[in-house]
Amino acid sequence: MKTEADSNDITEHFHDDKSRLDWCTVCDKQFATKGNLNVHKQIHNGDKLYSCTQCEKPFFNQYYLTQHMNVHSSKYKCFECGKCFTKNSQLIMHTRIHSGEKPYLCTVCHRWFTHKGALNVHKQTHNGEKLYSCTQCEKRFTTQCSLKRHMNVHSSKYKCTECGKCCQSNYDLTVHMLSHSGEKPFECTVCSKRLTTSFELVVHSRIHSGEKPYKCHLCGKVFSQSSNLNTHMRVHMGDKPYNCSLCDKSFTTSGNLQSHNRQVHSNRRPYDCRYCGKLFKCSTHLKLHVYIHTGTKPYSCRHCLDCFTQDVQLKIHLLKSHNEGTWFTCRICHKKFSNSGHLKVHLRRHEGVKPYVCNECQKCFYTAGALRRHQPKHSEFKPFCCGSCGKYFRDKA
Repeated sequence: MKTEADSNDITEHFHDDKSRLDWCTVCDKQFATKGNLNVHKQIHNGDKLYSCTQCEKPFFNQYYLTQHMNVHSSKYKCFECGKCFTKNSQLIMHTRIHSGEKPYLCTVCHRWFTHKGALNVHKQTHNGEKLYSCTQCEKRFTTQCSLKRHMNVHSSKYKCTECGKCCQSNYDLTVHMLSHSGEKPFECTVCSKRLTTSFELVVHSRIHSGEKPYKCHLCGKVFSQSSNLNTHMRVHMGDKPYNCSLCDKSFTTSGNLQSHNRQVHSNRRPYDCRYCGKLFKCSTHLKLHVYIHTGTKPYSCRHCLDCFTQDVQLKIHLLKSHNEGTWFTCRICHKKFSNSGHLKVHLRRHEGVKPYVCNECQKCFYTAGALRRHQPKHSEFKPFCCGSCGKYFRDKA
């Protein structure tokens, strides 16, 4: 084999008796023909010679421009959500989000995926292979695409001029900059709430419309966001990758683990109400409490004029008044519940399971709330004072 290389060119040719491969010396990608390599080199050169006549978006070559034009013609349009795509194959993969179809199975952990590429990337988590390494910080990645996005952090190509934070894309930077300006350019036409991005507005509007376009293909449960569906699928797989280091309880999401640590293992209450000064452990509880002062009821029923401060109240209303939704029934006593979480807690009482343990006296409880109410008994702190006689008490009750 012999190699021909020119210091001014980014092409290396490898010759043998059977084949000839053209390599890009910038990213080590290989091509079957020199023509494909020349098209690819435009990515590194930054040349975008072809512009869309409708939106002026630039492209590296005519092929990408032609594919893009399908978005404006709506040739490949999703009938569920109206999103348009450049190719039919992209549309087919997108529709699986709505149907919940996941035809590709991992034989190691039996997790399902919507397309083969996602399965191939997932398989690398089992063998621990991270073949792509960052030359700046030596952080490793399972795919070259992930590495390329990461490299933008070091190049400072998308760097915030306010705080110096580096983002992985121009879109991420644009959204991040809004956090400094406080600008929320997208307004909900129903409740006048303002959002930072158009995507957040689309997701928020589903609160009012009740639209839930993402459906689980195993149990039929529907969701307003694809991320919620993906998290829900862990329930069927029994996947709880986030473990509490204090009580060994496991969770499906990192957010649930953080909430658990904050509400069960911590006494910090960093969120205070600006109206009455009451303290809360999480911002969600504070937000719901503030509705008491403002009288805001953002969740409206599409069948009648009733409005509610919490989405769970709307859900119960739809079940009881309009027979819309699904009741969760106890298999032992047939009691009905509006959500699976309440049923899960209820079943513990039938089974005698008390997973929440007091660190001081080892007493066990069915719920985290019961444990929290018990814990002040081991403390001399008495925050509740009687306004008539000045006597202090450990709990409000």
